[in-house]
Amino acid sequence: MDIRVQKDPFDLGVEANAFAERQQGMGAVVTFTGVVRDLGEGDLHAMEIEHYPGMTEKALKKIADEALSRWNLGDILIIHRHGTLKAQDMIMMVATASRHRVDAFQAAEFLMDFLKSRAPFWKKEVSDKDADWVAARDEDEDALKRW
Repeated sequence: MDIRVQKDPFDLGVEANAFAERQQGMGAVVTFTGVVRDLGEGDLHAMEIEHYPGMTEKALKKIADEALSRWNLGDILIIHRHGTLKAQDMIMMVATASRHRVDAFQAAEFLMDFLKSRAPFWKKEVSDKDADWVAARDEDEDALKRW
């Protein structure tokens, strides 16, 4: 298990390849990368992401441990960035490995849903008009109900 909370960008290709190469006896590797999206009108200047070091990593490990207990996984990678990011910057990555694809896909979805709604990150969108903290969305909360 590899969990990283970092300010610096990561190279998706390098991370995905390195993760896949470490897997022995696994038949499936699933990756997902979240990207900072614009507000729809091209006026997003930045997304500012804050967290509490130590607490955040502990929470992410707990989520990853839960995935390991629910699915037959060989490995998990979670990378989540903090600091000031711009539209199209990669904000996070999840990778799961399993002997079978169903476990890898379901675990990745579980991790993404919980990272979106329960991981202790605070996000502020800074636009041409103002700066607003990102509020929880009903559809994100609904996604958690299936787990």
